[in-house]
Amino acid sequence: MSSCTSSFSTKVPHTFRKNDIFPKKQILGTLSWTKKDSYLGFTAQTSSQTDFVSAMDEDCKLEVNSAYISDGYSKEVEIAVRAVHMACLLCQRVQENLLSESSEHVHSKEDDSPVTIADWSVQAIVSWVLSEAYGSNVSIVAEEDVEALSKASATGLLEAVVRTVNECLADAPRFGLKGPDTDLDAKAVLEAISRCSLAGARGSKFWVLDPVDGTLGFVRGDQYAIALALIKDGEPVLGVLGCPNYPMKKEWLSYQNGYRRILSRLTSSTSESSDRGSVLYARKGGGKAWMQPLLRGENKFVWPNSAREIRVSSIDNPALATFCEPVEKANSSHSFTAGLAHSVGLRNQPLRVYSMVKYAAIARGDAEIYMKFARAGYKEKIWDHAAGVLIIEEAGGVVTDAGGQPLDFSKGEYLEGLDRGIIACAGAKLHETIIGAVDASWNSSSL
Repeated sequence: MSSCTSSFSTKVPHTFRKNDIFPKKQILGTLSWTKKDSYLGFTAQTSSQTDFVSAMDEDCKLEVNSAYISDGYSKEVEIAVRAVHMACLLCQRVQENLLSESSEHVHSKEDDSPVTIADWSVQAIVSWVLSEAYGSNVSIVAEEDVEALSKASATGLLEAVVRTVNECLADAPRFGLKGPDTDLDAKAVLEAISRCSLAGARGSKFWVLDPVDGTLGFVRGDQYAIALALIKDGEPVLGVLGCPNYPMKKEWLSYQNGYRRILSRLTSSTSESSDRGSVLYARKGGGKAWMQPLLRGENKFVWPNSAREIRVSSIDNPALATFCEPVEKANSSHSFTAGLAHSVGLRNQPLRVYSMVKYAAIARGDAEIYMKFARAGYKEKIWDHAAGVLIIEEAGGVVTDAGGQPLDFSKGEYLEGLDRGIIACAGAKLHETIIGAVDASWNSSSL
């Protein structure tokens, strides 16, 4: 067991619960963690002289040694998971309203991709949580800006975002987080959203967020994801994927999306069979990836919230493998991936999924290959890949560009220098096979 020193220097907000991982005592000394339990079971040396929590919902400040924070990013993972988990439930509520009402709250950006209330609300929520934890100077790179929300014609939209954000933050104690003392006003919500700046992508350490990845899937009641990662020196060091429609049970994947939505509405929200949402996460060097169910009913979040370890599939025979590809044809070539699949002997139908849920499918072993080859002129953005890449790698998989090189997240908002495309596989043998097939097929393609 390795332990940290007792010179506390960094403060991280944390709400202790009756059943939380720490006892009801004042933490005065060192934090330590065991390699056996990884970051899911770290312990704290405590003093028996001072009671620290007298009620379940009493808030407190946990002073964490800076050496501990840098050792595996365990605490950052916990805070990020709580924030993403809270954002997932926000998205579920907004998506249900979109599906049952009109599409008045769906707008288009300049690139014609839809933006919903959920995009701005999630960005505000995650930004607010991270700034409360690490200070207002925390560096966050995210997709959305406040230009559309700041227009005089967008008053109703802004009011809806502010209302959605405050409804979510009112639930913060349920997730072990301290909410604001009073509701955020429009100015505070806009500040939280605009705190996320593309300029932060040039730093050596920054958070990267895609508030709703796969917005078309979100609008259509299909798969989408909330993706949050921490980048250091060009590499993801932690990744969290919130997948509100991605089931914990694999057999739910056999249903068509429409049937799954109908079944989820007819099934009690407290029933195990309605366990349709999940959060996946990992930290660099942990050698493990985890998956936890979303909260149901009035349950409270108790870290690590019934998380279970996930691993990539052991299939390395292309004839037995399933590959994922994007649903949209606008920025990827289905014809090239189809030809490539045929050349290596892939027999299964492709799994076409919106968003980074494709990364989740490979990490959990539901598919073995993800290939994306962008059409000419399209550039991959870092927030579309960072969290998923790390989760697959820690689950035992391999992710590189089509030349076999690691993805570089240090060049700004885009994955600059990308060799042809991105290939993620369940194992090294399968990855080598796909890389070889790309080299053999590329010159004859029209990409």
